[in-house]
Amino acid sequence: MTLTTTPSIEGHPIREYKGVVTGETIIGANAIKDFMAGLTDFFGGRSSTYEKVLIEAKDIAMKEMMQRAQMMGANAIVGIDIDYETVGQSGSMLMVSTSGTAVVI
Repeated sequence: MTLTTTPSIEGHPIREYKGVVTGETIIGANAIKDFMAGLTDFFGGRSSTYEKVLIEAKDIAMKEMMQRAQMMGANAIVGIDIDYETVGQSGSMLMVSTSGTAVVI
């Protein structure tokens, strides 16, 4: 499946628009990750523990969106948008939502 944030794919005309597709996931960071991220925040630097959670959540949401597009008969998704939000009590959960237009190229 071809994925792009652009509205078209150069050299591949869109033959059919199937519709909007989405993928969503909500994932929590456990207490150990929170503790390690707190140390990184205190001492400075990147938080690889949170980065891994972000990547995992994005990958799950993208995979879900691709599966939905395939069920619609699409072989590409254009105009992809990825949004990150914190949810839950004290923002302890991370929500990643993806959206795009399922198409046939």
